[in-house]
Amino acid sequence: MDETSNTALNGPTAFAELCRETWQESVRVEREGITERLHCARDRLAALCEWLVTACEHVFVTLIVEEEGAEWRLTYVFHPPTGGIFAEVVLRFPVSEKHVPSIASTIPAADGHEREAADLFGLIFDGHPRLGAFILHDGWPAHALPMRRGFDIARPLSRRRTGDPAEPSRGLDAPGAFAMPIGPVFSDLAEAAHFRIETLGEDASRIALRFFYKYRAVEKLAEGQPVSRVQLLAERFSGAAAFAHGLAFCQAIEEIAHVTIPPRASVLRAILAELERMRSHAATITGICNSTALAVATSQAAMIEEDLLRLSAVLSGHRYFFGMLKPGGLALDIPDPACREAATRADAIARRLSRLSRLLRQSSSFLDRLEEVGATSDAAALLLGLVGPVARASAVARDIRILFPYAAYAETPPEVPTEPQGDGYARLRVFFREAEESARLIARLAADIPPGPVFLPEVSPRAGTAVGAVEAPLGAAFHFVRLDAGGRVLRYRITTPSFANWPGFQFAAEEFAFQDFPIILATFGLSNAECDR
Repeated sequence: MDETSNTALNGPTAFAELCRETWQESVRVEREGITERLHCARDRLAALCEWLVTACEHVFVTLIVEEEGAEWRLTYVFHPPTGGIFAEVVLRFPVSEKHVPSIASTIPAADGHEREAADLFGLIFDGHPRLGAFILHDGWPAHALPMRRGFDIARPLSRRRTGDPAEPSRGLDAPGAFAMPIGPVFSDLAEAAHFRIETLGEDASRIALRFFYKYRAVEKLAEGQPVSRVQLLAERFSGAAAFAHGLAFCQAIEEIAHVTIPPRASVLRAILAELERMRSHAATITGICNSTALAVATSQAAMIEEDLLRLSAVLSGHRYFFGMLKPGGLALDIPDPACREAATRADAIARRLSRLSRLLRQSSSFLDRLEEVGATSDAAALLLGLVGPVARASAVARDIRILFPYAAYAETPPEVPTEPQGDGYARLRVFFREAEESARLIARLAADIPPGPVFLPEVSPRAGTAVGAVEAPLGAAFHFVRLDAGGRVLRYRITTPSFANWPGFQFAAEEFAFQDFPIILATFGLSNAECDR
C-alpha cells in the first residue's frame, strides 16, 4: 500500500475512492453526511487504522464500544488533519467473543481508550501490555462490567476485591531507587488523582498516573434517558467547561434531528463559548502563578477569573452558564446592549491579562521555572494525540473551530496562536494569547448580532447517530450520541480534552526535577473531573 499525500483527500468522495482503490473488497465503504464508514473484519483492523494515521495522516479521535443484541460494534473515529469529514472504522463480531487486536502500539493515542473499554466492557485487546484496573480499581469487584447491557446500576455491589492485582509495575529496579506517592487526596479544589514518581536521585525518572477515584458512570446513567435528562449530565460532569460539553451534546442532537439553529443563537453560542474560554484560561494562569509561589500574580489572575465569572452571571444568570443551552438554540435570549457591554468588559479584562503577561515576562525567577521545563516536541504531541492549547504550544495548530466550524465560527473564525518550544512557558503564552483572542472574537461577534429567535419551537429527536465536536477551553471534545426511534439515548460516549492530554503530562514531567512536577502539572491545566466522568 503506497503512501499518499493529503491532496488526494480533499473531500469525502475522494477519500472514499482512495479507500476502495487501496483496500479493494476487504473494506466496505459507506457514506452518511460528513462521515465515511469503513467496515472491516478483525484481521484487517490494525492495518486499516495504521494506514489511516500513517499514509493518510488522519487523527485518532475516540473508540466507541456498543453492545447491540448479539453483536459488538466497535467504532474507531478519525478525521483528516484538515478536518471537514470523519472516518469511522467499524468492526462487528459476536458478543460471545472478547478478543480484539490492539492498535495502541502504532497509535499511542488509542491506549487509554482500549484500557477503558477493557475495564468497562470486558473486551481483551490482544497485544496491549497493560490492561486491567484502569478505571475500576480501589476495591471494585473483579466481575463488575458497568457498561454491559445486563449490568444493573440500581443494585449495590457487595463483593469487593481486597487487593489490586493491576498495581503498576515498578519501572526502576536498581540500588537506591525509590517511589514517592502524591495523592490521591489533595488540598484546595483539586480532585482525587494519584501520581507515583520513581527516581534514582533528584529527577523523576518515571511517573505512573491513576485517576477515576470518583468514576461517576455518566455514560451508563444516560442509557434509556430522554435527551433533556442527558443534557443535564453533559453540562454538569465538568462544571469548568459546562457550556462546551453541553454545546457538543446539543450539536449531536441537532444533527440527528436534521435541524439548523437560528442565526442569532449561533452568534450568542459563540459569545458564551469564548467567554467560558477566557475564564478557563484565567483559572489556568492562576494555577501556574500559584505553582511558582508568586502570591501577588496569583491574586491578580484570580481576581481576573472572578471578574469573568461575575460577567458570565450578569450575562446569563449563572456563573458557569448552566441551563443556557437547549437542542435547537438557547433557552434564554440575551439583549444586544448586554452583549455589547459584555464585549467592552471582556476587552478591559483582556488588557489586564496583557499587563499581567508583561509583568511575568520581566520576572527572571518566574521564567527560570518554566523555560525549557516540561517540554513536549511536536512529534511527541502528534504521536500522543494531544489537543487544545497544550498541542498548540508544541506547534500543532489544530482547532475544532477551524476544522469543523460550528456556531458562528465559519463566518467569524478565530486566529489560532501556536508556539514552537513546547515547554511550560510556551503553554503559558498560548493561554494568554488565546484569552486575548477570545475577547477580540466576542467584540466582533457582539458588533453584529442578527435579529430573530434564539431557539426552534420544536426539535423532534429521531433514531440516528451523530458526533458533536467543539473546541472546549482545554481542547477538542467529542460527544457521540445514538438515539432510538422514541428519542431516548441508547449510547452516549464522551471524549474529553483532559483524557487526551494526561499522557502528554506524563511524558513531559519525566526526567525533570521533583520541584518541577507541580509547575509542569499546572501548565497543562488539566481537569480530573473530565476523566472521572
